[in-house]
Amino acid sequence: MKRDPANNISVTGVPSPKSWREIPIGGVITDAGNSEEYHTGGWRSFRPIWDWQKCVNCKVCWIYCPDGSIRIRDGAVAGIDLDYCKGCGICSKECPHDAIKMIEESAAEAEAKVKQ
Repeated sequence: MKRDPANNISVTGVPSPKSWREIPIGGVITDAGNSEEYHTGGWRSFRPIWDWQKCVNCKVCWIYCPDGSIRIRDGAVAGIDLDYCKGCGICSKECPHDAIKMIEESAAEAEAKVKQ
C-alpha cells in the first residue's frame, strides 16, 4: 500500500493519530515519514514529571531523550510531550538538577483525577 501524503492530511493540517489498536502487529512502521501518526506514549508504564522550579534549562534532558519528547519553546524547556514519551526514564537519570522524576503511570492518572 503506497502512502499518499496529500490524502493523509486533515483539514487542520495535522494527521489523525492512530490508537494502539490500529498499529500493525509488532509496531512495524511500513511507510516512511508517518511516525507522527503513532502516539507511542500509550504503552508507557512510568511517566516523567517535570518540576519547572528546579529546571535551569540546561537542556540535558532534551539531548538525551530518544523520542524527542522534551519540548523547547523560545530556547527554554517548556514541558514533556506525553503523546510520544515512552517512559524510559533517561531524562530523569541524566538531569543534573533532579528536575524530572519518574512515577508510575497509574499513580499519575489517579493524581490527575484528584486534581479535577
